[in-house]
Order: sequence, then C-alpha cells, then structure tokens
Amino acid sequence: MTVATASLADDIVRTLASVSTATLTTVLLKKGLRNVWLRGPRPLRPDIPRIVGRAFTLRFVPAREDLATPAAWASPRSTRAAIEAMPAGCVAVVDANGCTDAGIFGDILCARMAKRGVAALVTDGVVRDVTGVLATGLPVWCHGVAAPPSVAGLTFVGWQEPIGCGGVAVFPNDVVVADADGAVVVPGALQDEIVAAAAEQERLEAWIMTEVDGGAALPGLYPPNAETLARYKDTGGGHAAPSSATQSGEKKK
Repeated sequence: MTVATASLADDIVRTLASVSTATLTTVLLKKGLRNVWLRGPRPLRPDIPRIVGRAFTLRFVPAREDLATPAAWASPRSTRAAIEAMPAGCVAVVDANGCTDAGIFGDILCARMAKRGVAALVTDGVVRDVTGVLATGLPVWCHGVAAPPSVAGLTFVGWQEPIGCGGVAVFPNDVVVADADGAVVVPGALQDEIVAAAAEQERLEAWIMTEVDGGAALPGLYPPNAETLARYKDTGGGHAAPSSATQSGEKKK
C-alpha cells in the first residue's frame, strides 16, 4: 500500500532552508534520534544549495535475472511510473542497497523529475549519464556514478513505502534536508518540534560565532553555560536571523 505525499508548509521550508544539516543532527540527537544522517549520499556538484522537501520513497532490491531486464522499464511497477507519481516539491529518496555499479537513474529520468518540479534526488546508490544529469539542473545527492543501467545490479520493486537508505529508516512524508554535509531525515511526526528547536539552535550558534570572532574562549561558551545563555538573551538572542555563512551551509561545527 502506497502513501500519498503530504504538502510541506512554505514557512517550514523557509526555516529549514536556513538550518544546516549539522545543526539538525545536533537537535535530533538531543531528542534521542541518533541515526538520521544518510551514509553515502553526497552532492553531485559542489554548488548545490540546501534543499528541503517531503520524502517520496523508492526501493530497489538486488537484481533477479527474470525481473531485472530492460522490459521491466515498461512495467506498471517501474521507475517511470514512480516518477509520474512524484509531486512538485518532493525529495525522491531511493533505497539502492548501497549498490555502486548500476546507475539507478540517468539523464532522461532526471530531466523528467526536474520538469515535474521534484526538489531533489537523494540515494545511497549511483547515477549514470552524469554529464546529462548535471545538465538537467536537478539537485542530486548520490554515492557516485556508474555507466551500467539499474537492471545490471538491481530490481525496482515499489514506491511510497518505508525504506532504508544509507542505513537510515525513511518513511513517506518524513522531511529531508540536504546540503554540503549530506542528507538528514526529520521524522514527519516531529517536524514542528524539530523546526522550532533547530531555528533557535541556529540563532544561538550564529551569536556564539560572533563571540568567537570577538576573541571569546570556548569553555563556557560552546556549549553555553547558564551565564552565557543569560548574556545571549540579554543581547536579544533568539530573534536574530541566521548568518549568511549558516545559510550557505558553510558554517563549521
């Protein structure tokens, strides 16, 4: 049974677009969630801006010769059919079992995703036709590139069901944030709580960075003790916008 993709409010997208994945992992860790960063996916090009969107999940299993054939591309249960079900603004998260010798998508499929307004592709597998994929403008986080097609090593089995990608459980309608540090999954049920905490953490760390720039020592500053938090609040902390360095995803932790 597949799950319909819920929309994501514009204010949540704007807020998370200003929060680094590094900050998100810290906030999620404080909530007891440790396994949220996908292992393997990296931006295909270095200048991709941070993206935010609901997870639209796809799943491959290891290839079985009677199913993993070019004829499967025309099946009702195919990557082509899945792409036509993707709503604008979603992030396609693809479980490829970490396979690195069969490209799950090439330039034509990525071009169609871009045309449909898909926000990004994130996978623990690889893509093919990399020059063409880059030309589509679709933001891609993947584990590399390979020339062979998906059926050389994988069988596609479905979409919009729970998957494991990069060692992380991803459910349809979870929130995905991806930047230069990789991709992080925010459980959909916790999104409002995490968004509020992450925005405040980003503001606090932007203030701490100004203190460091001013020559302040780290003990008691990062992490902040009670005295530091009091100074932060006294200077209007919690209301300043995140720094431009944070927005570009370049802030160091």
